Amino acid sequence: MKKYVNLDNVTSNKSFSDMRKWQKERRTKVKDLSVNIEQCPTKKVTEINENRNCTSFTWIGHSTFLIQLNGMNILTDPVWAKRMGFQKRLTEPGISLADLPEIDLVVISHGHYDHLDFPTLKKLKGNPHYFVPVGLKSLFTRKGYQKVTEMSWWENAEVKEITLHFVPAQHWTRRSLTDMNTSHWGGWIFQTPLETFYFVGDTGYFNGFKQIAERFKVGTVFMPIGAYEPEWFMADAHISPEDSVKAFLDLKAKLFVPMHYGAYRLADDTGPEALDRLYREWEKQQLPGEQLKVLLLGETVIETGK
Repeated sequence: MKKYVNLDNVTSNKSFSDMRKWQKERRTKVKDLSVNIEQCPTKKVTEINENRNCTSFTWIGHSTFLIQLNGMNILTDPVWAKRMGFQKRLTEPGISLADLPEIDLVVISHGHYDHLDFPTLKKLKGNPHYFVPVGLKSLFTRKGYQKVTEMSWWENAEVKEITLHFVPAQHWTRRSLTDMNTSHWGGWIFQTPLETFYFVGDTGYFNGFKQIAERFKVGTVFMPIGAYEPEWFMADAHISPEDSVKAFLDLKAKLFVPMHYGAYRLADDTGPEALDRLYREWEKQQLPGEQLKVLLLGETVIETGK
């Protein structure tokens, strides 16, 4: 069975003793889990259901966004799961599944359960076309999904005047004891003549950001910032807030929208800690405030004048 790898053959393999060391460290830390990312008080549910013309994006939570582009409703890594393993979800999704419009297109970054949740997919309205990393289509087919396209790094597809590109990330994947890295992982770029969105997926900091910048003029980047602590354990697969800013600069992008924090306790950091470190690094690098858009859960940005 084919096994997929990272650029430069970077691995995220951790030993049993590494796991023991992390668990021992974790017991010494006291974290305040009572402060969580807030819900947006003014959600635009009616507007996104009626929108057919404007470009918009809405943060549902974790790595899930609803992107409206060229009249299409697109979801990234749709996960409405109330639990992840033994951990209860810390924040409710910003928009309920029932309040979503019909979905045309779904992209999956990789097979980890906090990014690929079949119970969620079953409840989506519409008949979406799924775009998945190479190696994952067979799983979708076994579960009865027909409209599935799998792609390798740097491949692209045209969907209603949107060019969809699958680009590298530095990560790994597994859904069972026997399928470690038998499918790939990556990010998705949505390119139109007017704008380019880059959904990074799940990644450590890597040279791939510079390679992506050589090929694309990125406008808005949906960038992970959480699940980085302890960094000696997580850094190969999960980017820290400081390195996410470095990646943003590598990309020469216009707008940074943070994600992958505050919903599930996948590591030792908390959502507010991740945001605090992001703000401090942004200030340290003296970057313009208008280039950072931190969303509340369920918050929608509607672009006009496109």
